[in-house]
Amino acid sequence: MVHQYRNQPLRGFYLLYEFTALITFRLPYWVVRNSLRPLRARRSWSLRKAVFVELVKRISKITTKVDGIKFIADHTTVTQGPDIKHVWLDPIPDLLNNKLRAWAAKVNVVPASIPGYWFDKQGVDTPIGAPPRPGEKVIYSLHGGGYTRYSASPKDLIARILHGLLENCTDVQRIFAAEYRLSRAAPEDTPAHAFPAALLDALAGYTYLVETVGFAPQDIVIEGDSAGGNLALALTRYLVENAGSVAGLPAPPGALLLLSPWVDLTIKSPEPGSRAAANSSADYLGLPEAGDYARRAFLGPHDPLDPYISPGSNDPRMPPVSFEGFPHTFIVAGGAELLIDEIGVLVERMKDSLGEKVTYYEAPDAVHDYIVFRWAEPERTIRSRRSLSG
Repeated sequence: MVHQYRNQPLRGFYLLYEFTALITFRLPYWVVRNSLRPLRARRSWSLRKAVFVELVKRISKITTKVDGIKFIADHTTVTQGPDIKHVWLDPIPDLLNNKLRAWAAKVNVVPASIPGYWFDKQGVDTPIGAPPRPGEKVIYSLHGGGYTRYSASPKDLIARILHGLLENCTDVQRIFAAEYRLSRAAPEDTPAHAFPAALLDALAGYTYLVETVGFAPQDIVIEGDSAGGNLALALTRYLVENAGSVAGLPAPPGALLLLSPWVDLTIKSPEPGSRAAANSSADYLGLPEAGDYARRAFLGPHDPLDPYISPGSNDPRMPPVSFEGFPHTFIVAGGAELLIDEIGVLVERMKDSLGEKVTYYEAPDAVHDYIVFRWAEPERTIRSRRSLSG
C-alpha cells in the first residue's frame, strides 16, 4: 500500500522510526554485509556504491509510504528564489487532433496553464525567453518520477541531470523544463491528471519554445529520463504523426535523448531467466506497490497496449509499433536496471525503423537513472562524455 503514512501524526512517527532504524541498524548492517564483495548485488561495485544503492532503495520505500519527504513544486506552485527563472505556459487547445481530444475527454482532462523553468550554463545569465542566437541548440527536458513524483524545478534532485548536461554539452547554453501535471489514482487519492494530461502539457512547452521563444524545431533536443523518456517519445510521436494535418502544430524536434526510459506500462513481472529478473535485487526500482500505483494513476481507463503509452512492450497483443519519421535518438540505460528488457525492445524497434539514426549506450552494472547520483562513478561521467560528444 502507498501513502499510508502521509498524514500527521503517523507521518512523523514513521519518519522518526525510519531515521532511528537507519542509524542504529540498517546502515551498519549494509556496511558489514557489503564489505564482502561476493555479497554485493554487483561484484564490480565499490563498498560505497553498494551501500548507497541500499540507501536509495530504502528512501524510495519511505517516499512511497509518505508521498514524498519534501515538497518542492508542482504545476500550481513554482519554486521561488533569486536564481529561479520560470514562465507560465499558455494552454494549446487548438493543437489537439480528434484522437487526443477523445483521450482527454475520457478522463476529464483539458489543456491548462503550467509553469516551466529555464536553466543556464554556469556563468551564463540568459534573459528568460530570450530569442535564440543563430544556430543555437536547446534541450527541452521532461523529468522522470513515474508520472507521480518529482518536479521540473531547479531545486529538485532530478535537476542534477540538467546541470550535468549543461556542464558537458559545449554547444548548449540553456535548458527548458516543463512542469507537467502529475497523476493520481484511487483509492489512495482522488484520481487526477491521467494520460494524456502530461502529453498536453509537454506539447504546450514545446510550442512555447518554437512559437514564443523562436527556436527552430531542428535545433531542439527533447530529453526525458524514466517516465520523462516515455513522455518524450509520446510527444515526438504526436508531432510526427500529425505533421501537416493539425494547423499550427510545430514540426518534430531535431533529436531525442532518452535516459532509462520507462516504455512498458503493462502489468508484468520479470520473466524467469531474463535480464530484468537478474537485476531485480540490484536496482532500487524494486517496489511493486509503487510501480502499480504509478501505472494506475497514469493510465486511468486507457489501454496500456498503445504505442503512445507502451512502445517498448513485447506483449503479443501489442499492435505494430513504427518510429518512421522520428529524429536521431540517443538511448542510455544501466546494465543493472529493472527496465533493461523493455529498453532493449524499444532500441530494437527504433533501429528497425531508423537504422543508424539510433545510438544505444549501456553502462555496465549501473542502476536506473544512474546519471542522477554523484556516487554512480565512473559510469556517470563516462556516459555524459560519450553521449554528448556523439
